[in-house]
Amino acid sequence: MAEPAAARLTIDLDALAHNFQVLAREAAGAELAPVVKSDGYGLGAGPVARRLWIEGARCFFVARLAEGEALRGALGTDRPAVIYVLDGFTHGAGPRLAAAALTPILCTLPQVAAASAWAAGQHQALRCGLNIETGMNRQGLIPDEVNALVQSRGGLRGLDVELVMSHLGSATEPEDVRNNEQLARFLEVRGEFTEARSSLAASAGIFLGPAYRGDLVRPGVSLYGGGPLERPDARLRAVATLTAPILDIRNLRPGDIVGYGASVRLDRPTRVAVVAAGYADGVIRAGKAGGYAWLGGARRPLLVVNMDLLVIDIGEAPAQIGQPVELLGPNALLDDLAAAAGTVAHEVLVRLSRRAERVYLGEA
Repeated sequence: MAEPAAARLTIDLDALAHNFQVLAREAAGAELAPVVKSDGYGLGAGPVARRLWIEGARCFFVARLAEGEALRGALGTDRPAVIYVLDGFTHGAGPRLAAAALTPILCTLPQVAAASAWAAGQHQALRCGLNIETGMNRQGLIPDEVNALVQSRGGLRGLDVELVMSHLGSATEPEDVRNNEQLARFLEVRGEFTEARSSLAASAGIFLGPAYRGDLVRPGVSLYGGGPLERPDARLRAVATLTAPILDIRNLRPGDIVGYGASVRLDRPTRVAVVAAGYADGVIRAGKAGGYAWLGGARRPLLVVNMDLLVIDIGEAPAQIGQPVELLGPNALLDDLAAAAGTVAHEVLVRLSRRAERVYLGEA
């Protein structure tokens, strides 16, 4: 039984399905391979992937090997999805990758060598992908390394390269010249692997146009309601809704201080509500500057965010003890709250803690 004062995180899988279909229409001609790393952006990779399987997803991306193993278990034998592991072929990964039927995305020359050696020992080709560095300088084989592998006699021996991918660093800024530069570098390398599928676009890249989509796109944050341009997008629905009850209502005077350190000193009579949630539940403390909650049909400014409690200015809104306040959801918008905290929607989602009671709607 849920604690009366606990926050509640409602995860709307029907909204997730809606977002998947919006992105599928935008990416017409390319397969959607959802990114469910970091436990489905903090919302539960198992329930998320099972629902997306119903919507037609047959490939998924995770970051860590352990995430791939957990996802394989969550999908079960009746959902034989392709699961790509972005970390690649790390030390000792071979037996675990094989046992869970996971496909590594190779990112470095040592990974290529290790994967090739493993395949030789198994006497069968290893299905894999190659991650190409095209301008982010974060992860991937540089084009010269790829060319050397292709031209060498055994550089890719034992490897069945089924996917060639890269990642855009400026897709949220469509006019940035880096997008075209990365596309050109990617296409040059992609031409060496005519039998493999290609993937360049994540959520924002889908909206850059057909040239960027390739054969497979990797939507992440926009599946979960984050706008592709890091601002609210009316085409997408909120998947996560965080609510918490009001614990107290106070009428404060000019000069009163709210919270620690006298950082909030009121300059007018203010009616506030103390709400049973805080940064221990995933409400980012920095978001109090410009952040808001939703109560009584309007936005209510965040004044203070502590570990277990937060305070909002409720003005003259009808309110009572125990009444739920929306801290994230269809009215307290994900991208707005990310901007207020000086971060991105991805971080807001993955910071949602397990302390809040979780409720799934539309679970498969």
